[in-house]
Amino acid sequence: MKNIAQFLVWPIVCGLLLALLILQINPLQTAAPSDQTKPAHTSSYAPAVDKTAPAVVNIYTSKLIRQRIHPLFNDPIFRHFFDRSNIPQQERIQRSLGSGVIVSKDGYILTNHHVIKDADQILVALFDGRETLADVEGVDADTDLAVLKIDLPQLNTAPVGDTSTLRVGDIVLAIGNPFGFEQTVTQGIISATGRHGLNINTYENFIQTDAAINPGNSGGALIDAAGNLIGINSAILSKSGGSQGIGLAIPIDIAEKVMLDIVRYGRVIRGWLGIEGRDLRRYSAQTGTTTTNGILISGTHPRGPAAKAGILPGDLMTAINGTATTQAYRVMQQVANMPPGQKIRISLIRDDQEIEVFAEIRERP
Repeated sequence: MKNIAQFLVWPIVCGLLLALLILQINPLQTAAPSDQTKPAHTSSYAPAVDKTAPAVVNIYTSKLIRQRIHPLFNDPIFRHFFDRSNIPQQERIQRSLGSGVIVSKDGYILTNHHVIKDADQILVALFDGRETLADVEGVDADTDLAVLKIDLPQLNTAPVGDTSTLRVGDIVLAIGNPFGFEQTVTQGIISATGRHGLNINTYENFIQTDAAINPGNSGGALIDAAGNLIGINSAILSKSGGSQGIGLAIPIDIAEKVMLDIVRYGRVIRGWLGIEGRDLRRYSAQTGTTTTNGILISGTHPRGPAAKAGILPGDLMTAINGTATTQAYRVMQQVANMPPGQKIRISLIRDDQEIEVFAEIRERP
């Protein structure tokens, strides 16, 4: 037996050494099968949400509605008499919901005007669970924006992004309070910028997104993939009332100007020229394209700066201070951003002659 053991020792030792050598050259795959199918890395927008979500609030409003309950009140024969008598009234509370974004440590909140319009009481619920009543600092129906004020310590604010760098296709996230579900995040892309002509607001320059925006999201935050606030969610285009992939947000640079004016002056101050204009589009047979060559002045306010400067209906406005005017809505926004009292140089074409006039911007009535 001793001889047999001595005979087997060396083959076993050699086999073990050979196995170790093979393992050094070609290591075994020891990972579990489930790990082999796991992607090398995963993408998440959680850091972006963590950055801004604490500044997004839920807004609950209530309004006292009084209704006459006399059974004959709606009859036109009796209405005249009932309007002059003490008719019993029934009271009920109408409630609605929306969202808002804290943009200042002082407690200023941006939201939509339609969220808090005619409300008797506005309750704001914060991300950290605190609740408080809010005061209306001011509203701007022309952009559908409102500024609320709350008085609480240690408020989180949303970091503001740069809207001038936005591109179609950029990833965006919408944060709000849809259907009273409290804070909810949806993801999409920027579908378009500069949307206007929708007859939603007087001043329109919307960011369009396919991130799901539903009732209750109004006034909430639209953020980029880094968590920076780029817009205030405002409206949806939908036949059903729910999200159908066309959501609209007010760019944050516009919202910030509205807020600063309201806080500083109690109202939004906009420049005014007193003109009505429309885009003049010309078709080029040579290139087969349609271009915009100026703004056709269709009317002027008789006491406005434009009329005072000698601008007439039928004039073609081609530039303001040397910058070409190609779209009427952009001219309106450009003038609105000018401070009252600023003098501008306007280039016109009248009867095929190029002329220049000077006008002084006034505050929009």
